Amino acid sequence: MTIQWFPGHMTKARRQIEEKLRLIDAAIELLDARLPQSSRNPMIDRILRGKPRLVLLNKCDLADPAVTEEWVAFFAGQGLAALPVDSQSGRGVKEILPRLKELLAERTAKRAEKGMRPGAVRALIVGIPNVGKSTLINRLAGRKVAATGDKPGITKGQQWIKAGGELELLDTPGVLWPKFEDPDVGMRLAITGAVKEEILPVEEVAFAAVRYMLAHYADALRERYALEMPPSGSFDSDAIVGVMEQIGKARGCLRSGGQVDLEKASLSVLRDLRSGKLGRVSLERPESVS
Repeated sequence: MTIQWFPGHMTKARRQIEEKLRLIDAAIELLDARLPQSSRNPMIDRILRGKPRLVLLNKCDLADPAVTEEWVAFFAGQGLAALPVDSQSGRGVKEILPRLKELLAERTAKRAEKGMRPGAVRALIVGIPNVGKSTLINRLAGRKVAATGDKPGITKGQQWIKAGGELELLDTPGVLWPKFEDPDVGMRLAITGAVKEEILPVEEVAFAAVRYMLAHYADALRERYALEMPPSGSFDSDAIVGVMEQIGKARGCLRSGGQVDLEKASLSVLRDLRSGKLGRVSLERPESVS
């Protein structure tokens, strides 16, 4: 199933962001640590036009820490500083300002030579919907601020948010979207809940999640649901249905007569995955990036 990308809306968002670049010192690109590539906007490099940038791998508490470190190294290879954070718990958030200052050290030194005070760092936060942007803004600000409005068609005015005395945030004036030309991108986003369940059938999403877990995190599935695993490397449709039926029985997702309700079983396994009950899971690795 193809998911629409909103190309017209993206053009507007790009223009709005480019108009704000002269007002900022640096950009904060917020990604989902579980799927850093799929949660990026493919036009972001052109949109930010070389502005100093800090990549935040948000929701790192749900991602495989070893894979997250691989992503940090991957971005470093692209000349981008990357920092794992969890805006919900606050993990890593205190490191954001020091890392921004590191990126701007040369600019700050030049200003000092001219007798200018460094002033607060002014940063623009960009990210696709549902990567935790509003939670991060609230965490940095230390209070709830105006809703960021992660919906297409919402036009927001310039909104500076003070985050202590040394950091000022400019909320994204436009909404960025991932590009769904690769169906796997849409599926990965659906697995994390970033794509509404009405768009992709829940059973299709759960089956894709289980297939991936069998390939990369089979032990987590086995331990959570006391599964009898299919033969190694056997991930065809029949094998996935068999695993899902076992999960349904383990979670009590049964219809009258004892038949497994695959829709309920699918919802159950997706809730477990999204909440971290299946452990820390990364849905893509740097080697998968072409």
